[in-house]
Amino acid sequence: MKKSIKQGFIFTTAVILLGAMFRFIPHIPNFTPVAAMALFGGALYDSKWKAFLIPLAVLLTSDLFLGFHATMIFVYLGFLITVIIGMRMRNKITLGNVILSAFASSVLFFLVTNFGVWLMYDFYPATFGGLLETYIAGLPFFRNEVLGTLFYSGVFFGAYALVKAKYPQWVGVAG
Repeated sequence: MKKSIKQGFIFTTAVILLGAMFRFIPHIPNFTPVAAMALFGGALYDSKWKAFLIPLAVLLTSDLFLGFHATMIFVYLGFLITVIIGMRMRNKITLGNVILSAFASSVLFFLVTNFGVWLMYDFYPATFGGLLETYIAGLPFFRNEVLGTLFYSGVFFGAYALVKAKYPQWVGVAG
């Protein structure tokens, strides 16, 4: 059992690291693996601290190279919420749960990060109407974020399902 736990940890971490590498490849704005990394880690690491710390450390490391902005705290908050959504999926990984979790995380990420834009910048009036304008202006990015999260969640959890079918000792809840 110990060997399986170690291999599960290696597999899960490798997928998350691979996801971070995809952030460096030119892509459509917001079509990234960020939320899928959080969902995958939340669903597969066996402890809460690993589920939060490892994907967060990988995201932070990649952001050191990609850069930071004034709303990063909201990006990371959305990321942490997505880890929690992934944790709720633990031991219940099905196609339906992956799709639902990916979509829910995209909606929450959109709400949190666009609220951050409204709060931190003077692009829109500091009114409820200004907040609505922020959300409306963010809709094209939301579309891309949903599509990216669904795509990369499909890739990550699809790889998990394929490896689990052929090499079950390499997957499972990651120790």
